[in-house]
Parts: sequence; structure tokens; C-alpha cells
Amino acid sequence: MEISISKQQLAALPAAQFQGTITIVDSLEAVESAVERLRNADLIGFDTETRPSFKKGQTFNVALLQLSSETECFLFRLNKIGMPEPLRLLLEDKGKLKVGLSTHDDFRNLHKKYEFEPYGFVDLQQFVTQWHIIDKSLSKLYGILFGMRLSKAQRLSNWEAEQLSEAQLNYAALDALACVRIYKHLEAGLFHPEESAYQIEQQEEE
Repeated sequence: MEISISKQQLAALPAAQFQGTITIVDSLEAVESAVERLRNADLIGFDTETRPSFKKGQTFNVALLQLSSETECFLFRLNKIGMPEPLRLLLEDKGKLKVGLSTHDDFRNLHKKYEFEPYGFVDLQQFVTQWHIIDKSLSKLYGILFGMRLSKAQRLSNWEAEQLSEAQLNYAALDALACVRIYKHLEAGLFHPEESAYQIEQQEEE
């Protein structure tokens, strides 16, 4: 048995909305308190955003690092503050559980500019296979578990803009929060593959 949601099924789902507090961290003074609050969370969701390039050979460094608890997401504007030591130490903390998706890609992009050794990370792409889920995108995983769609409309927007739009903030925060929700939902035993509406065998029989 395998679990997978089609693009058509996903598109038919209602759009998810970020419910929580978004804190923009764009000054060195704000980093320490943000990291301290994140350290009080039992689990941290992780994601990054990079300004897209539309010219051959042109690349940009990671502009935004999102770290989220279940109730609050901190958006670290790396293009403005770099990676201060408290933030680096959090990413390197073996004892602090952090969860993301395709984290090796995020680490590769971050390593283009910053030196750090990530520890304590779980990658959802490997984690979800225990539940026979074969999809790899965050949006599809969220759709399978929660019946909601993560909008991707802001993915190719300018993450180095002087001020990020409300839509960008919500998009970025929701991606990091989604990692927390997916991990906790599965760990709590709330997803039963045999009861899922997205069993591939069922789709083929229809």
C-alpha cells in the first residue's frame, strides 16, 4: 500500500492559513531573544527562502531563515543580519529537535555563505516513508494529513525586498509551521494509512 495525492486532488483542497504570531528578526539586537524563545519550544520547524534568479548563471544567497514553534514563527532576514552566533549555535545544537523538508538542499545553499554544522534535524522526506507516504513535497504531505493546501504563489517572489509583503510573511511562516504539524501528527499516531482516502490502490479502482 502506498499513499499519494494527485495534483488535481491537491488543487481541490481549501488553502491553509497561518494561525499564530509572526516575528520578523532583522536586527542583531532581536536575535538573542528570538533564539531564547525558540529554545523553549519542544520542536522547531525549519525552512529557508532564496531570491529567485531569472538569468542564466546568476545566483543569490539564502535571504530568509524560518524557525517556528507551534504558535510562533521567527523569520530571520539573513540578507540583513547574516548568521549571528546564537542562531548558529541553535542550528548546531544536537539536543534541540528541528524538522524540515529536503534539508540537505537548505544546508547546501546556506553553506555557500555560512560555516556551521547542522545537528538535531529530521528530514520529513525520509520520516514519512514509515507511513507508506511516497510524496515528497511539503504541500502534498500537508494535503494528505490535514486536507488543506499550502499555497505556493509567493515562492518565486523577491525575498530580498526591503519590506516583505503580508503574503510573503504568511507563506514563509506557514511552511515552517507545517513541518512541525506534520511531524507531531505522525508521531502522535493520528494518521492511519489504511484509512487514508489517498491510497493509490483506491484511486486506480475508481
